[in-house]
Amino acid sequence: MKLCDHKSVGMLVWKKDKLLLIERKRPPFGFAPPAGHVDKDVSFEESAERELKEEVGLDAKTSRLLIEGRKENPCRRDGGTWHYWKIYQVGAIGEIIRSEDETKQANFYTKNDLFALATKTESYLRGDIKQNDWEKSPGLEPVWHEWLKELKII
Repeated sequence: MKLCDHKSVGMLVWKKDKLLLIERKRPPFGFAPPAGHVDKDVSFEESAERELKEEVGLDAKTSRLLIEGRKENPCRRDGGTWHYWKIYQVGAIGEIIRSEDETKQANFYTKNDLFALATKTESYLRGDIKQNDWEKSPGLEPVWHEWLKELKII
C-alpha cells in the first residue's frame, strides 16, 4: 500500500459551459474533475499534466492556478486523511480517452448536472444515502463539493 503524500492537484477543464468530470472507479467514490497526488513529480503543475493525461488522455495546453489550500478528505492510501490541494483551470487538447483502471466514465456536465450531483452529495453527507447505494450511484466526491462551492461553480 502506498503512503499518502498529502499533496493533490485538480484540473478544471471546460468545454463551453460544461465541466469535465470523471466517475471514480475506486475510493473515494463520486464524480470529480481529473485529480490526483503529486507523488514523485517535481511540481504541482507537472502532476496536473500527468494526471490529466493518465485519467482522461488529454494534454494540458494552458493552466492557471485558481485556488489552493488544505482539506480534510480521505483517500485510499495509508495515512490519507487530508491533502494540500492546488486547483487549476486547464485548457486541454486531444480526445477523451478515459483510464479504464481509474474511471467508470468521463464526460462534460452542465451547471444543472453539477447542481443535481451536488444535491445528491448533500443527501449522502446528511446520511440519507447509504454507502453501498452511494458507491453504485454517487454524486460529487465530497471534497469536490467543497471546492466547487468555494469556486462558486455550484
